[in-house]
Amino acid sequence: MPTPGVPLEKLGFLTLGTYDGDDPAPGHEHLLREIVLGEELGFDSVWLRHRHFQSGISSPVTMLAAASQRTSRIDFGTAVTPLGWENPLRYAEDLGTLDILSGGRMNPGISVGPPIHWDDVKGGLYPDTADVEDLTYTRVERLLRILRREPVSTFSGVDGIESFTDWVQPHSPGLADRVWYGGGSRRSVRWAGEQGLAMLTSNVIQSEGHDLGDDASRVFEQIQREQIELFRSVHPLGGAARVSQGLVVIPTDTATADQEARYRAYVEARTPRTAVAHGPRQMLFARDLVGSSEEIAEALYTNAAFREVREVVWALPFTFEHADYVQILTDMATKLGPALGWSPRASGATGIGAAG
Repeated sequence: MPTPGVPLEKLGFLTLGTYDGDDPAPGHEHLLREIVLGEELGFDSVWLRHRHFQSGISSPVTMLAAASQRTSRIDFGTAVTPLGWENPLRYAEDLGTLDILSGGRMNPGISVGPPIHWDDVKGGLYPDTADVEDLTYTRVERLLRILRREPVSTFSGVDGIESFTDWVQPHSPGLADRVWYGGGSRRSVRWAGEQGLAMLTSNVIQSEGHDLGDDASRVFEQIQREQIELFRSVHPLGGAARVSQGLVVIPTDTATADQEARYRAYVEARTPRTAVAHGPRQMLFARDLVGSSEEIAEALYTNAAFREVREVVWALPFTFEHADYVQILTDMATKLGPALGWSPRASGATGIGAAG
C-alpha cells in the first residue's frame, strides 16, 4: 500500500481530448502531441474517455491507432468505453486491429448500462432494436468471448476463392486478459472481480446508503477503499488483482501565476458538488487536488483508497489549453510522480500489454 517509502509503480493520465467543434483538427493534433509528450516523460499509460455529441473524443480507438504510429512504448487504454454505444463484434475487430498496430499495448476499459440521455439517442443509435438491446453485463461477456477467439459465425471454410474463419479477425492473443472494468458500486466491482478483470476506479462512485457526515470527501475515500477490498476478495488473483485509481490532480510547481489562478478557480467551482450525493443513484464525487507536488503527495498519502493501490491514472481537467496540459503533464512526471516514489519508464521497456 503506497505510504511514504513504498513507491507508486505505474503512472498514467486520462484525457477527454477537447477541441473546438467548429475547427476540430487542431485539438485532435494537440492530443496526439500530448500522448507523444507522455511517452517522452516516461508515463506508463495514457487513457482516453468517450464523449458523444460533445467536443471531446468520440472515437478513442481511432485516436489511439493514430498515436500508435507516433509512439513505441506508452500503453493505451479507454476509461471507459460504455458498451451500450458499441456492437461487441465490431468493437472486437477495432480493438484487435489497434492492439496489433500498437504491438500489444491496448487495455480496453469498459462499462455497461444505457448510454447517457438514452431516450434522446436510442432512436439514432438503435432505430429498430433499442427496446430489445441487452445493455447488461452480458454485453461484456460477449465481448470477452469474442476477444478470446470463440466462434461467432456459423460458417468457416472456403467460399469460392475466399477463406473465412468463424472467429473475429484480427485476433490479438492476450488482449482479452487486459480488459478493465470501470466500477463504482459494490455490485459492479464484485462482478468485475468474479470475472477476473482489472478494475478502474474513478472520481465518481455510489454512496450506497453511507452517512456523509461532515466530511463527504473522507466518506468517498472510505467507500472506495471498501470497494477495492471487495473486488480483490472475490478476484482469482486476490491481493495481486490490478486496481488503478483515477482522480483529477493538478500540480502547480512550474505553473505561471495565470495558470495557477485558473486551476484553482476550476477546482473551487467544482468543489461544492463533493459535499452531497447526486441523483437517484446517490453519486459521490471525489475532491480535485491542486497545489504543489509536495502538497498533493501529502494529501494522497492520507487518502484511504490511494493507500490500497500501486498504480494511478490521473485525469486532466477539461476546458484547459494545450500549454496547460503540457505544464501539468510535465509536473506530474518530473515532480509529483517522483514525490510518490515513481520512476519514469525507460524507452523500450515492456508495457502493460506486452506483459499481459
